[in-house]
Amino acid sequence: MQLVYAFVSIFLLFLCRANAFYSPSDNVVELTPSNFNREVVQDDAVWIVEFYAPWCGHCQTLAPEYKKLAGAVKGVIKVGSVNADEHSELSSKYNVRGFPTIKIFGANKKTPIDYSGQRTANAIADAALAEAKKKVQAAFGGGGSGSGSKSGSSSSGDDVIELTEDNFDKLVLNSDDIWLVEFFAPWCGHCKNLAPEWAKAAKELKGKVKLGALDATAHQSKASEYNVRGYPTIKFFPAGSKRASDAEEYNGGRTASDIISWASDKHTENVPAPELVEITDESTFNTACEGKPLCVVSVLPHILDCDANCRNKFLDTLRTLGEKFKQKLWGWTWAEGGQQPALEESLEVGGFGYPAMAVVNFKKMKFSVLKGSFSKDGINEFLRDISYGRGQTSPVRGAKKPEIVSVDAWDGKNGQLPTEEDIDLSDVDLDDDVKDEL
Repeated sequence: MQLVYAFVSIFLLFLCRANAFYSPSDNVVELTPSNFNREVVQDDAVWIVEFYAPWCGHCQTLAPEYKKLAGAVKGVIKVGSVNADEHSELSSKYNVRGFPTIKIFGANKKTPIDYSGQRTANAIADAALAEAKKKVQAAFGGGGSGSGSKSGSSSSGDDVIELTEDNFDKLVLNSDDIWLVEFFAPWCGHCKNLAPEWAKAAKELKGKVKLGALDATAHQSKASEYNVRGYPTIKFFPAGSKRASDAEEYNGGRTASDIISWASDKHTENVPAPELVEITDESTFNTACEGKPLCVVSVLPHILDCDANCRNKFLDTLRTLGEKFKQKLWGWTWAEGGQQPALEESLEVGGFGYPAMAVVNFKKMKFSVLKGSFSKDGINEFLRDISYGRGQTSPVRGAKKPEIVSVDAWDGKNGQLPTEEDIDLSDVDLDDDVKDEL
């Protein structure tokens, strides 16, 4: 009978060791509810912990790599394992939903990082070392979001704005700008592949859409707020006042051209059509054109040559095209023919008749004149060529902004010929015979 008990005891010990997956010689510490807090949570070292089930095929496949990992990082990072079948209270505490689950306990032991990268020794080691580096930076006062966080992210681009828990709301939510934000992990291979594309897109979209990057492993509470489950995750934040709930999922491609195209469409949706400003004085002209990459200047026929209905048709055409090209952020202005002679002379318009149009770059003091028809199709073709950098340009005469004179704004009515009472001949030098006839 004693022999049977001994055999059963040996069998149970063997079974227990088999279920443990790892032996002490594998450098993998067996963790249980009785030692987890002491070994992992209260320890200053960075820990890699696998939650596994003995029957799990993926866990069995991972075991050789995990042993290899433990040997490679021995003395640098500690490696442990939890039999989640036996210790379900631990797996429940750390929200383990499937097997194997790997968590990295780094600077903040209360909120370990979920590892979701490749299940190879090298990949897991990279993730743990990145966490160890952030822990060291935090000790030096770097907060864990310094240069180390840029290694696998788009934030290495000069035009990509680095976001943190401290500045996120101020820069993103409390601004009127459109934002695309990448939530990344430094060890994430897909994030590293995205990095140059993200930087290129940020440079191209500068002035239209802001691109940011947040290290979700260093700023876990912010990533959790936006329900980030994998890396990279990209969120879109519309223009104007916004809340966290306004964030939308980015569903475009991951090349620079894909990102630019997607963001440009969103930018167009949010950009209001430009105001078509009548040039009545220097202030209105400056408001419409200053700070704009280009300014579209139209000179329309005199109201006596083109009545209110005629003029409004021209203005409607200009507004329609302003809406179409609104993403260019150009200025749009118009004046009545003959009212702004210095402007017409400097842009060489008006001499061959009205209506006329010129597009001017006041920063470079160069302009292009519409040679085709002043129609929707003709102007569209002209502006399309301008937007592609095509077309002939000329220097602005005098190489300076022309003088703008103050005139009355159009009242929206038809023009009226002056009546006899409106004509004052007192200051006109006429022959006496002519005055008598008048």
